[in-house]
Amino acid sequence: MNREILRLAIPNILTNLTVPLLGMVDMHLMGYQDSAVFMGAVALGGVIFNFVYWGFAFLRMSLSGMAAQAYGRENTHEMAMLLFRGLFLALSAGFLLLMAQTGIEKLSLLVLEGSAEVKALAADYFYVRIWAAPAAIALMVIYGWFLGMQNALYPMIISISINVVNIVSSFILVKYFDMKVEGVALGSVISQYLGLILTIVLFLRKYKYILKEFNFGDILKRSGLLSFLNVSGDIFLRTLCIIIVFTFFTSKSAGTGDLILAANSALLQFLFLFSYFLDGFAYAAEALIGKFTGSKNMAQFKRTVKLLFGWGVVFALLFTALYGFGGTTLLRVFTNQDDVIDVAKEFLPWLIVLPLTGFASYIWDGVYIGATASRLMRNTMLLATLVFFVLFYTMKGQYGNHALWIAMNCFMLGRGVFQTLFYKNLPVFRN
Repeated sequence: MNREILRLAIPNILTNLTVPLLGMVDMHLMGYQDSAVFMGAVALGGVIFNFVYWGFAFLRMSLSGMAAQAYGRENTHEMAMLLFRGLFLALSAGFLLLMAQTGIEKLSLLVLEGSAEVKALAADYFYVRIWAAPAAIALMVIYGWFLGMQNALYPMIISISINVVNIVSSFILVKYFDMKVEGVALGSVISQYLGLILTIVLFLRKYKYILKEFNFGDILKRSGLLSFLNVSGDIFLRTLCIIIVFTFFTSKSAGTGDLILAANSALLQFLFLFSYFLDGFAYAAEALIGKFTGSKNMAQFKRTVKLLFGWGVVFALLFTALYGFGGTTLLRVFTNQDDVIDVAKEFLPWLIVLPLTGFASYIWDGVYIGATASRLMRNTMLLATLVFFVLFYTMKGQYGNHALWIAMNCFMLGRGVFQTLFYKNLPVFRN
């Protein structure tokens, strides 16, 4: 079982590691400009896309668990319908976002805090990157479906290719064409569409037989769409809570000043690096827990959960040590501005303990998604979000920016604690 976990986790870890690497390169490119406002602008623009893209991450998460259960039942038609329904919703959403882009930008920058200069640059970033929306959301769906099919190799190939293209193109556009925030955004657009082309090629190579199941009437069948949307709706609300927390975090950072925004943006890369690494095991949990739920193999279900938590503890300790001994060195990867580094070092201890407070939440997310326990997942996230805001508003007057980092650590810890308490209420234990 450990071999099975690693077979699925390692490709996802390699895949995910390119994502924070991309964020690090973007921060590096902007952090080595002549002002902190460029780092702040990419951070603020990134928050808008967190809202846009994380808002549709429910499609990937709901699809992976449901597809894995269909795989466990060996139901080819159900596997196909899940993919086609997901793509129908993804492409519809992508084109709606393109039509509504002006309203999204105006509303987002009205709500978010930040200086006028940072907001103007963030708008420039937004209007370029939004054109990647149809491809980006479609790729989320296909990633989830591949994972449900117990295939972690294809998402790895696609994601690494996308992020390498993104890094190279952003570097060239910023360094040689002096495009600054627009160059970073355009690099994302180019890479997403090239990634979608690669995805179609790989799909046809291995899953061409799925196309025989295509039936537009079945895709729009009310019962199928409602079943998909019921699970997706709960996961959407869960994801919305994460979006709200991270958006609030960045907005409050921007409201404190450009220097705090730049420092917090650099420190968030530590969180993202750890989270994308642990998500490799969460994705393995989605695939395996979904398969064992579909085949009703409870012995393997429980064994998988225990082994996944063993891996989670190991990597939490490794990252705590890495951030403890190498945190200051990592900060210099993101920026050469001494004032930003000096501010970030004050808050670095909160990032050192974050792997210990946060690891359980990632493992449990994979378990809950695989078991399609979307309602329980939603409820635990609502409770953790409440913890975040109560703690922040209780402490902000006395502790300032420290209150944001304390609340973030408790948000991550709360997710894991509440999911542990609700574990025995998973639907699989009642069936």
